[in-house]
Amino acid sequence: MRYLQRGLTHRDPGRATPGFTLFTPLRNSTAYIVNMAGDIVHQWDLPGRPSNYAYLLPNGNLLIALCSDDSPHDMARGGIMRELDWDGNIISEYIDPYQHHDFRRCANGNLMYLGWHLLPEEHAARVRGGMPGSEHEMGIWGDYIREVNPAGETVWQWNGWEHMEIEKYPLPPQSHRHEFAHPNTLVALEDGSALICFRHISLIAIVDRATGELAWSRQDLSWGGPHDVQFLDNGHMMIFANGDGRRPRGSRVIEFDHQSGDTIWHYQGNPSHTFDSFFISGCQRLWSGNTLICEGIWGRIFEVTPEGDIVWEYINPFTGRQEAPGPSIGDVSFVFRACRYAPDGPEIQGRLNGKLG
Repeated sequence: MRYLQRGLTHRDPGRATPGFTLFTPLRNSTAYIVNMAGDIVHQWDLPGRPSNYAYLLPNGNLLIALCSDDSPHDMARGGIMRELDWDGNIISEYIDPYQHHDFRRCANGNLMYLGWHLLPEEHAARVRGGMPGSEHEMGIWGDYIREVNPAGETVWQWNGWEHMEIEKYPLPPQSHRHEFAHPNTLVALEDGSALICFRHISLIAIVDRATGELAWSRQDLSWGGPHDVQFLDNGHMMIFANGDGRRPRGSRVIEFDHQSGDTIWHYQGNPSHTFDSFFISGCQRLWSGNTLICEGIWGRIFEVTPEGDIVWEYINPFTGRQEAPGPSIGDVSFVFRACRYAPDGPEIQGRLNGKLG
Protein backbone atom coordinates (compact mmCIF):
# COMPACT_ATOMS: atom_id res chain seq x y z
CA MET A 1 0.00 0.00 0.00
CA ARG A 2 1.38 3.42 -0.93
CA TYR A 3 1.10 4.95 2.53
CA LEU A 4 3.25 2.20 4.04
CA GLN A 5 6.19 3.49 1.98
CA ARG A 6 8.30 6.42 3.18
CA GLY A 7 10.15 9.31 1.56
CA LEU A 8 10.19 9.91 -2.20
CA THR A 9 8.23 7.18 -3.98
CA HIS A 10 7.75 8.63 -7.47
CA ARG A 11 9.13 11.42 -9.63
CA ASP A 12 8.62 12.35 -13.28
CA PRO A 13 11.33 15.00 -13.84
CA GLY A 14 9.84 16.11 -17.15
CA ARG A 15 6.40 16.93 -15.74
CA ALA A 16 6.85 17.62 -12.01
CA THR A 17 7.07 21.27 -10.96
CA PRO A 18 10.57 22.13 -9.68
CA GLY A 19 10.50 23.58 -6.19
CA PHE A 20 10.90 23.03 -2.47
CA THR A 21 8.12 21.49 -0.33
CA LEU A 22 7.47 22.56 3.26
CA PHE A 23 5.59 20.35 5.73
CA THR A 24 5.26 19.93 9.50
CA PRO A 25 4.38 16.45 10.82
CA LEU A 26 1.65 16.83 13.42
CA ARG A 27 3.19 14.60 16.08
CA ASN A 28 6.72 15.96 15.76
CA SER A 29 8.39 19.25 16.63
CA THR A 30 10.21 20.06 13.40
CA ALA A 31 9.28 21.85 10.18
CA TYR A 32 11.00 20.42 7.11
CA ILE A 33 11.77 21.57 3.57
CA VAL A 34 12.48 18.78 1.07
CA ASN A 35 13.73 19.09 -2.48
CA MET A 36 12.51 17.26 -5.57
CA ALA A 37 14.65 14.23 -4.68
CA GLY A 38 12.98 14.04 -1.26
CA ASP A 39 16.12 15.18 0.57
CA ILE A 40 15.78 17.45 3.59
CA VAL A 41 17.48 20.72 2.64
CA HIS A 42 16.38 22.85 5.61
CA GLN A 43 14.54 22.46 8.89
CA TRP A 44 13.37 24.40 11.91
CA ASP A 45 13.65 22.60 15.26
CA LEU A 46 10.72 23.91 17.27
CA PRO A 47 10.35 24.33 21.05
CA GLY A 48 7.01 22.55 20.99
CA ARG A 49 4.55 20.64 18.83
CA PRO A 50 3.00 22.59 15.93
CA SER A 51 -0.74 22.98 16.19
CA ASN A 52 -1.27 22.26 12.51
CA TYR A 53 1.06 23.70 9.91
CA ALA A 54 3.49 26.44 8.92
CA TYR A 55 4.09 28.45 5.80
CA LEU A 56 6.69 30.83 4.41
CA LEU A 57 6.02 34.55 4.23
CA PRO A 58 7.12 36.58 1.19
CA ASN A 59 10.15 37.73 3.21
CA GLY A 60 11.26 34.11 3.62
CA ASN A 61 10.39 33.85 7.31
CA LEU A 62 8.35 30.97 8.73
CA LEU A 63 4.93 31.66 10.27
CA ILE A 64 3.82 28.89 12.59
CA ALA A 65 1.46 28.21 15.48
CA LEU A 66 2.62 26.04 18.38
CA CYS A 67 0.46 24.26 20.94
CA SER A 68 -0.22 26.16 24.14
CA ASP A 69 -0.57 24.32 27.44
CA ASP A 70 -3.28 26.81 28.38
CA SER A 71 -5.61 25.88 25.54
CA PRO A 72 -9.11 24.97 26.79
CA HIS A 73 -9.82 22.49 23.99
CA ASP A 74 -7.59 19.83 22.43
CA MET A 75 -9.01 19.83 18.88
CA ALA A 76 -6.29 21.41 16.69
CA ARG A 77 -5.29 23.68 19.54
CA GLY A 78 -2.61 26.29 18.98
CA GLY A 79 -2.14 29.55 20.81
CA ILE A 80 1.49 30.53 20.25
CA MET A 81 1.85 32.22 16.87
CA ARG A 82 5.42 33.01 15.90
CA GLU A 83 7.34 34.39 12.97
CA LEU A 84 10.80 32.80 12.76
CA ASP A 85 13.67 33.77 10.50
CA TRP A 86 15.61 31.23 8.44
CA ASP A 87 17.80 30.39 11.43
CA GLY A 88 14.89 29.96 13.87
CA ASN A 89 15.20 33.29 15.64
CA ILE A 90 11.90 34.75 16.87
CA ILE A 91 10.96 37.86 14.89
CA SER A 92 7.51 38.30 16.41
CA GLU A 93 5.13 36.44 18.69
CA TYR A 94 1.47 36.73 19.62
CA ILE A 95 -0.22 34.47 22.15
CA ASP A 96 -3.90 33.64 22.45
CA PRO A 97 -4.52 30.23 24.07
CA TYR A 98 -7.91 30.10 22.34
CA GLN A 99 -6.42 30.19 18.83
CA HIS A 100 -6.96 27.06 16.75
CA HIS A 101 -6.46 25.68 13.24
CA ASP A 102 -5.62 28.60 10.94
CA PHE A 103 -3.75 31.90 11.08
CA ARG A 104 -2.70 34.27 8.30
CA ARG A 105 -0.45 37.28 7.89
CA CYS A 106 -2.48 40.03 6.24
CA ALA A 107 -1.07 42.20 3.46
CA ASN A 108 -0.96 45.13 5.90
CA GLY A 109 1.24 43.19 8.33
CA ASN A 110 -1.53 42.32 10.77
CA LEU A 111 -2.28 38.79 11.97
CA MET A 112 -5.72 37.20 11.44
CA TYR A 113 -6.65 33.93 13.11
CA LEU A 114 -9.44 31.61 14.30
CA GLY A 115 -10.28 31.30 17.99
CA TRP A 116 -12.72 29.55 20.33
CA HIS A 117 -15.33 31.12 22.59
CA LEU A 118 -17.94 29.32 24.64
CA LEU A 119 -21.35 29.99 23.14
CA PRO A 120 -23.64 32.07 25.36
CA GLU A 121 -26.46 29.86 26.67
CA GLU A 122 -29.10 31.42 24.43
CA HIS A 123 -26.98 30.67 21.36
CA ALA A 124 -25.95 27.17 22.49
CA ALA A 125 -29.64 26.32 22.84
CA ARG A 126 -30.07 26.99 19.13
CA VAL A 127 -27.55 24.34 18.01
CA ARG A 128 -29.34 21.48 16.26
CA GLY A 129 -28.23 17.96 15.38
CA GLY A 130 -25.12 16.05 16.37
CA MET A 131 -24.87 13.19 18.83
CA PRO A 132 -27.11 13.83 21.85
CA GLY A 133 -25.22 14.36 25.07
CA SER A 134 -21.84 14.82 23.39
CA GLU A 135 -21.30 18.43 24.41
CA HIS A 136 -17.92 19.48 25.79
CA GLU A 137 -17.79 19.46 29.59
CA MET A 138 -17.65 23.26 29.46
CA GLY A 139 -20.53 23.61 27.02
CA ILE A 140 -20.60 24.17 23.24
CA TRP A 141 -17.76 26.13 21.72
CA GLY A 142 -18.31 28.81 19.10
CA ASP A 143 -15.68 30.56 17.05
CA TYR A 144 -14.36 34.02 16.31
CA ILE A 145 -12.06 35.59 13.76
CA ARG A 146 -9.67 38.12 15.24
CA GLU A 147 -7.24 40.49 13.55
CA VAL A 148 -4.46 42.06 15.59
CA ASN A 149 -1.84 44.62 14.59
CA PRO A 150 1.92 44.22 15.21
CA ALA A 151 1.46 45.81 18.64
CA GLY A 152 -1.01 43.05 19.57
CA GLU A 153 -4.05 45.33 19.53
CA THR A 154 -7.33 43.91 18.21
CA VAL A 155 -8.42 45.91 15.16
CA TRP A 156 -11.30 43.68 14.03
CA GLN A 157 -13.22 40.73 15.44
CA TRP A 158 -16.06 38.63 14.09
CA ASN A 159 -18.08 36.48 16.48
CA GLY A 160 -19.72 33.78 14.42
CA TRP A 161 -22.65 33.17 16.75
CA GLU A 162 -23.74 36.80 16.42
CA HIS A 163 -24.06 36.68 12.65
CA MET A 164 -24.89 33.10 11.63
CA GLU A 165 -28.35 31.56 11.48
CA ILE A 166 -27.43 28.69 13.78
CA GLU A 167 -30.69 26.76 13.24
CA LYS A 168 -30.10 26.84 9.48
CA TYR A 169 -27.01 24.64 9.83
CA PRO A 170 -27.73 21.50 11.90
CA LEU A 171 -24.75 19.33 12.75
CA PRO A 172 -24.63 15.96 10.97
CA PRO A 173 -25.79 12.95 13.05
CA GLN A 174 -22.25 11.55 13.45
CA SER A 175 -20.81 14.85 14.68
CA HIS A 176 -20.09 15.59 18.33
CA ARG A 177 -21.61 18.69 19.89
CA HIS A 178 -18.35 20.01 21.37
CA GLU A 179 -18.35 22.85 18.89
CA PHE A 180 -20.76 24.44 16.45
CA ALA A 181 -19.64 24.49 12.80
CA HIS A 182 -15.88 23.84 13.44
CA PRO A 183 -13.99 26.20 11.11
CA ASN A 184 -10.65 24.87 9.93
CA THR A 185 -9.55 27.31 7.22
CA LEU A 186 -9.21 31.09 7.19
CA VAL A 187 -8.03 33.25 4.29
CA ALA A 188 -7.47 36.98 4.75
CA LEU A 189 -8.79 38.64 1.57
CA GLU A 190 -7.38 41.80 0.04
CA ASP A 191 -10.37 43.95 1.02
CA GLY A 192 -10.07 42.95 4.67
CA SER A 193 -12.88 40.41 4.56
CA ALA A 194 -12.32 36.74 5.36
CA LEU A 195 -12.93 33.47 3.54
CA ILE A 196 -13.74 30.67 5.97
CA CYS A 197 -14.45 26.94 5.78
CA PHE A 198 -16.67 25.16 8.35
CA ARG A 199 -15.98 21.42 8.47
CA HIS A 200 -18.93 20.12 10.48
CA ILE A 201 -21.56 21.76 8.30
CA SER A 202 -19.68 21.61 4.94
CA LEU A 203 -20.07 25.36 4.49
CA ILE A 204 -17.70 27.92 3.00
CA ALA A 205 -18.41 31.62 3.24
CA ILE A 206 -17.01 35.11 2.82
CA VAL A 207 -17.45 37.24 5.94
CA ASP A 208 -18.04 40.89 5.08
CA ARG A 209 -15.70 43.02 7.17
CA ALA A 210 -18.04 46.00 7.47
CA THR A 211 -21.27 44.21 8.40
CA GLY A 212 -20.12 40.83 9.71
CA GLU A 213 -22.70 39.14 7.54
CA LEU A 214 -22.01 36.23 5.18
CA ALA A 215 -21.67 38.14 1.92
CA TRP A 216 -21.42 34.87 -0.01
CA SER A 217 -21.75 31.23 1.03
CA ARG A 218 -22.06 27.75 -0.38
CA GLN A 219 -22.99 24.56 1.44
CA ASP A 220 -22.44 21.17 -0.16
CA LEU A 221 -22.89 18.17 2.13
CA SER A 222 -21.25 15.92 -0.47
CA TRP A 223 -17.93 17.54 0.43
CA GLY A 224 -18.06 15.59 3.68
CA GLY A 225 -16.29 17.99 6.05
CA PRO A 226 -13.95 19.93 3.71
CA HIS A 227 -10.65 21.74 4.30
CA ASP A 228 -8.37 24.33 2.72
CA VAL A 229 -10.74 26.43 0.61
CA GLN A 230 -8.88 29.05 -1.42
CA PHE A 231 -9.16 31.45 -4.31
CA LEU A 232 -7.05 30.62 -7.37
CA ASP A 233 -5.35 33.17 -9.60
CA ASN A 234 -8.00 32.53 -12.27
CA GLY A 235 -10.77 33.66 -9.91
CA HIS A 236 -12.12 30.17 -9.25
CA MET A 237 -12.14 28.46 -5.87
CA MET A 238 -10.51 25.16 -4.93
CA ILE A 239 -11.26 22.95 -1.95
CA PHE A 240 -10.21 19.63 -0.44
CA ALA A 241 -13.44 17.63 -0.11
CA ASN A 242 -12.56 15.01 2.49
CA GLY A 243 -15.63 12.80 2.19
CA ASP A 244 -17.37 11.64 5.34
CA GLY A 245 -16.84 7.91 5.01
CA ARG A 246 -20.14 7.17 3.30
CA ARG A 247 -20.14 5.09 0.13
CA PRO A 248 -18.37 5.47 -2.18
CA ARG A 249 -15.28 6.09 -0.06
CA GLY A 250 -12.76 8.64 -1.25
CA SER A 251 -11.70 12.27 -1.15
CA ARG A 252 -11.68 14.83 -3.96
CA VAL A 253 -9.94 18.07 -4.82
CA ILE A 254 -12.42 20.32 -6.62
CA GLU A 255 -11.94 23.55 -8.57
CA PHE A 256 -15.21 25.37 -9.15
CA ASP A 257 -16.71 28.65 -10.28
CA HIS A 258 -17.93 30.15 -7.03
CA GLN A 259 -20.56 32.25 -8.79
CA SER A 260 -22.22 29.53 -10.87
CA GLY A 261 -21.17 26.57 -8.71
CA ASP A 262 -19.97 24.70 -11.81
CA THR A 263 -17.10 22.25 -11.33
CA ILE A 264 -14.16 23.24 -13.54
CA TRP A 265 -11.74 20.46 -12.57
CA HIS A 266 -11.49 17.74 -9.99
CA TYR A 267 -9.16 14.98 -8.89
CA GLN A 268 -10.10 11.71 -7.21
CA GLY A 269 -8.54 8.29 -6.91
CA ASN A 270 -9.21 5.44 -9.33
CA PRO A 271 -10.69 3.47 -7.67
CA SER A 272 -11.95 6.23 -5.41
CA HIS A 273 -10.85 4.66 -2.11
CA THR A 274 -7.17 4.86 -3.16
CA PHE A 275 -7.28 8.59 -2.35
CA ASP A 276 -9.05 8.98 0.96
CA SER A 277 -8.41 11.26 3.93
CA PHE A 278 -11.48 11.93 6.04
CA PHE A 279 -9.81 14.66 8.11
CA ILE A 280 -7.09 17.37 7.85
CA SER A 281 -5.50 17.62 4.31
CA GLY A 282 -5.04 20.37 1.73
CA CYS A 283 -4.21 21.37 -1.82
CA GLN A 284 -2.22 23.99 -3.75
CA ARG A 285 -2.42 25.02 -7.42
CA LEU A 286 1.14 25.34 -8.65
CA TRP A 287 2.48 27.90 -11.12
CA SER A 288 2.88 25.14 -13.72
CA GLY A 289 -0.86 24.35 -13.66
CA ASN A 290 -0.29 21.14 -11.73
CA THR A 291 -1.80 20.65 -8.26
CA LEU A 292 0.01 19.67 -5.06
CA ILE A 293 -2.18 17.56 -2.76
CA CYS A 294 -1.67 16.66 0.89
CA GLU A 295 -3.56 13.47 1.78
CA GLY A 296 -3.20 14.26 5.44
CA ILE A 297 -4.11 11.10 7.31
CA TRP A 298 -1.39 9.14 5.48
CA GLY A 299 1.18 11.95 5.37
CA ARG A 300 1.13 11.59 1.60
CA ILE A 301 2.12 14.65 -0.47
CA PHE A 302 1.79 14.28 -4.22
CA GLU A 303 1.56 16.34 -7.41
CA VAL A 304 -0.88 15.69 -10.25
CA THR A 305 -1.20 17.14 -13.75
CA PRO A 306 -4.49 18.62 -15.02
CA GLU A 307 -5.12 15.18 -16.54
CA GLY A 308 -4.75 13.56 -13.12
CA ASP A 309 -1.37 11.88 -13.67
CA ILE A 310 0.79 11.60 -10.55
CA VAL A 311 4.19 13.12 -11.34
CA TRP A 312 5.72 13.42 -7.83
CA GLU A 313 4.97 11.66 -4.56
CA TYR A 314 6.49 11.84 -1.10
CA ILE A 315 5.35 10.08 2.08
CA ASN A 316 6.16 11.71 5.42
CA PRO A 317 8.79 9.46 7.01
CA PHE A 318 8.52 11.05 10.46
CA THR A 319 5.96 9.27 12.59
CA GLY A 320 4.76 10.24 16.02
CA ARG A 321 3.00 8.23 18.67
CA GLN A 322 -0.67 8.97 19.32
CA GLU A 323 -2.21 7.21 22.28
CA ALA A 324 -5.35 9.27 22.88
CA PRO A 325 -8.56 8.18 21.14
CA GLY A 326 -9.02 9.91 17.83
CA PRO A 327 -8.85 9.19 14.10
CA SER A 328 -6.11 6.66 14.79
CA ILE A 329 -3.75 5.49 17.53
CA GLY A 330 -0.17 4.27 17.35
CA ASP A 331 2.56 5.53 15.03
CA VAL A 332 0.90 8.10 12.78
CA SER A 333 2.35 10.30 10.02
CA PHE A 334 -0.36 12.99 9.91
CA VAL A 335 0.36 16.15 7.88
CA PHE A 336 -2.21 18.96 7.97
CA ARG A 337 -1.02 20.84 4.85
CA ALA A 338 2.02 21.13 2.63
CA CYS A 339 3.26 24.00 0.45
CA ARG A 340 5.68 24.11 -2.48
CA TYR A 341 7.79 27.17 -3.26
CA ALA A 342 9.56 28.11 -6.48
CA PRO A 343 13.38 27.98 -6.39
CA ASP A 344 13.55 31.61 -7.55
CA GLY A 345 10.55 32.81 -5.53
CA PRO A 346 10.72 35.44 -2.78
CA GLU A 347 10.14 32.86 -0.03
CA ILE A 348 13.32 30.91 -0.82
CA GLN A 349 15.42 33.94 -1.85
CA GLY A 350 18.21 31.84 -3.36
CA ARG A 351 19.05 30.26 0.00
CA LEU A 352 18.86 26.76 -1.47
CA ASN A 353 20.80 27.28 -4.70
CA GLY A 354 22.24 24.01 -5.96
CA LYS A 355 19.97 21.93 -3.71
CA LEU A 356 16.94 21.41 -5.94
CA GLY A 357 17.74 17.74 -6.40
